[in-house]
Amino acid sequence: MSSIPKIVILGAGYGGILTSLRLQKELNYNEADVTLVNKHDYHYITTHLHMPAAGTDHPDNARVNISKLIDEFKIDFVKSTVVQIRPQDRKVILEDGTLSYDYLVIALGGEPETFGIPGLAEHAFTIRSINSVRLIREHIEYQFARYKREPHRTDYLTFIVGGAGFTGIEFIGELADRVPDLCKQFDVDRSLVKIYNIEAAPTALPGFDPELVEYGMQVLQKKGVIFKIGTAIRECTPEGVVVGEGEEIKSQTVIWTGGVRGNRLIEEAGFETTRGRVKVDEYLRSPGHENIYVLGDNSLMFNEEGRPYPPTAQIAMQQGVNCAHNLVAQIRNQTPKPFVFSNKGTVASLGKGEAIGIAFGKKYKGRVASWLKKAIDLRYLFIIGGIPLVLRKGKFL
Repeated sequence: MSSIPKIVILGAGYGGILTSLRLQKELNYNEADVTLVNKHDYHYITTHLHMPAAGTDHPDNARVNISKLIDEFKIDFVKSTVVQIRPQDRKVILEDGTLSYDYLVIALGGEPETFGIPGLAEHAFTIRSINSVRLIREHIEYQFARYKREPHRTDYLTFIVGGAGFTGIEFIGELADRVPDLCKQFDVDRSLVKIYNIEAAPTALPGFDPELVEYGMQVLQKKGVIFKIGTAIRECTPEGVVVGEGEEIKSQTVIWTGGVRGNRLIEEAGFETTRGRVKVDEYLRSPGHENIYVLGDNSLMFNEEGRPYPPTAQIAMQQGVNCAHNLVAQIRNQTPKPFVFSNKGTVASLGKGEAIGIAFGKKYKGRVASWLKKAIDLRYLFIIGGIPLVLRKGKFL
């Protein structure tokens, strides 16, 4: 190792950005060279992407310039795409250069998991980035315009959301709110617009409180959402989807929110993975690599019941804080701290003024849950950017 250790952080999502911010707070000047690599020059708030995707908010409100978050005297930011990770050489290959490291943090984010369903990767949209939600928004508006030219094509006005997890439910809540405005804008009969939510599991929001799930489904059904629960998508085609025992639903818009896997770069690097995720040790390190930490969608951790934690923003943030602490401890030859997840609660938006959630051991629904969702979003802005960011972005979330 060099006299000043080199820390390279791959990805500026929740895990990567929290690791960076904590390191710049805890490290002394010249105690380590820290480099943050991200393919965009902004950090985007993944839990807010469902709104610009539906068109109920502007995409720019879901992103924050990285330069406004980090101290350039403590963190070097490199805008580039990671091409390869070489743990045996302690190097990361970028599209335009190479970085060597003493300590590596892999927080590259996940990729859509299609579970091998034919046609999904080719024909479905996914809510995964600022660019992807901009495309979805423009596509939805385009379908209304197309219908006005070809009024016999009602499939233009049929929207299918595959998956009834948090992303799917939050998106259809926003889309259902947006439809009346689009109908008014394009002079389209609202009764012609169909929004389907298709979920293979026996319930929407699997694993969530059944009472709140029932309330949420009722709210969305009143907004016009058609649920097909316990129904698997068998195939996605250019004409729509095939579900269940062969039923075809014609649509020009299929949005897949049914799962996330880890990153293929991790598999290609030779790490032992499950669906692209590394089963990390109690300190968030990759087994056999005491200098490599893996966070967020790229990591696999199990709770006391032996079930994997879902890859949420909440767990990625807590991992980032713990990872930074352990990196500092490692550099200073101090004792690392095991990661222990503290569940602060979960809230799902159902559109304007409606949400469901569990926090502080209590159930919340309706407007109160919606306020709670807002408070959680504001808290995150405060954590990464303080009062200035809250004042600048808070009104949009």
